[in-house]
Amino acid sequence: MPATQLDHYVTLGNSGLRVSPLCLGAMTFGTEWGIGAEMDDSFKQLDRFYELGGNFIDTANMYNKGESEVILGSYFRGKAGKGQRGVEFPFRDRWVIATKWLGNMYPGDPNGGGASRKALMESVEQSLRRMRTDYIDLLWMHFWDQHTPIEETMRGLDDLVTSGKVRYLGFSDTPAWKCAQAQTTAHFRSWAPLIALQIEYSMIERTVEGELIPMAQELGMGVTPWSPLKGGLLSGKYKKDQMPEQGRMKEDNPLFKEDRTWKILTALEAVSGETGRSMAEVALAWLRAKPGVASIIIGARTIEHLESNLASLTVDLTDEHIETLDEASKPKLNFPHDFLQFVRTPIHNGTTINGVSTERWGASPQNDAERW
Repeated sequence: MPATQLDHYVTLGNSGLRVSPLCLGAMTFGTEWGIGAEMDDSFKQLDRFYELGGNFIDTANMYNKGESEVILGSYFRGKAGKGQRGVEFPFRDRWVIATKWLGNMYPGDPNGGGASRKALMESVEQSLRRMRTDYIDLLWMHFWDQHTPIEETMRGLDDLVTSGKVRYLGFSDTPAWKCAQAQTTAHFRSWAPLIALQIEYSMIERTVEGELIPMAQELGMGVTPWSPLKGGLLSGKYKKDQMPEQGRMKEDNPLFKEDRTWKILTALEAVSGETGRSMAEVALAWLRAKPGVASIIIGARTIEHLESNLASLTVDLTDEHIETLDEASKPKLNFPHDFLQFVRTPIHNGTTINGVSTERWGASPQNDAERW
């Protein structure tokens, strides 16, 4: 993957919205959950991100019990002022602010969360007040709510876009078939479509390549991965025979018992040594090269963590490096993905389509007969 810069912007999905190739995750803004950064440290991260050309930030109504949005609101209010000739400097307008609704912040209130029109409208109004802004650039549905018809949700979202309180829409952590249903409904009804999909995606978590990634590419949704370092596992601080004193993962984590995990870390460490870059930087560069990925959400508690993540943009991986990491992290996908690879030969009879050979490894009449 060629190196790039934070101010080399990309359009998000099937839209004209320009965002930086890395998105600053604000889940660590605030300390209400017992982790994260105080307001001053959060401001420093925002200043540095903006200084280098970053313009995309991701938060949620429930992050640190609303404190994340409050910190963002204080930051943008503090930056407001007069520019040349006394004209108001539109600092907030320079940013693409993404937030989420759906999380319930009110114990005992059945309508305090969820994807209903009631919960949606009230949550957006509260987020606007906390962030001291008139509009949200990108509004995510945080999770799939199985108890609300998707038509109700999409119509409510369209009303928010029409009112000007929200500019663009996206889904997070929702099955591919439900995203497809929502997008098809929006297009059929001429409602505002989804332009982005936020999902967990990393060398450790690649099962999204089965359904979610192809769906997003087909239906015009730019992918913004979260947890690209799998809770720090891909940063190199976890060793098979030695656990760090501080870390989000504990020794009893099932991932530490899987051979695949250590195979990935071994390959990642090797590529890190060949490139002279940290394992975290290589892992982020690998993810940036994957089809469908638009902007990766990075999280940091300190300015040092932020600088390390931003440095990944200058990593230039070769095709051989990517192939090594792909092979080590190859996932086992659900049916029918392996089967569809098998039937390429019966479908295309060994011809080359779009530059890709459809000849299956080991194809022969005898093998085919045994398979069928």
